[in-house]
Amino acid sequence: MDDEPEGSAFNCKQCAAERSTVSRRKRGTGEQRRSPVPGLRQRYGIGQRDFDEMLARQGGMCAICGADDPQHVDHDHRTGWVRGILCFNCNGGLGRFRDDPVFLAGAIAYLKGTTWQRVLIHPGVFQMCSPTRGHPPSRSS
Repeated sequence: MDDEPEGSAFNCKQCAAERSTVSRRKRGTGEQRRSPVPGLRQRYGIGQRDFDEMLARQGGMCAICGADDPQHVDHDHRTGWVRGILCFNCNGGLGRFRDDPVFLAGAIAYLKGTTWQRVLIHPGVFQMCSPTRGHPPSRSS
């Protein structure tokens, strides 16, 4: 036992497979096994019926982009309140921007091209300017 690194466990494939089989039998065929979104009650405090009703109110589409068959429950990480059902990409996108409206507004401005703009400084010569940053990009970029 002294040879084992702290916090790890060594299992042969057969023992791991047996433990997995026992675990599956214990879980049975409850709500988690039938639900397209496992762990709804434990993670978000809603059941499959709540999920289905919310999705129906959204017309069966992602609340942001309108993609068909969204499967991700979006919730406010500070309060835990469920906001809607999203597709994988929209849910991940909100998470990457840490649910921060300021970051999302910055991304929108960036996509609209308002951060860097070409300005004609001489016939046929343009300079890149940014109203938000105040200086053009370096020559090495």
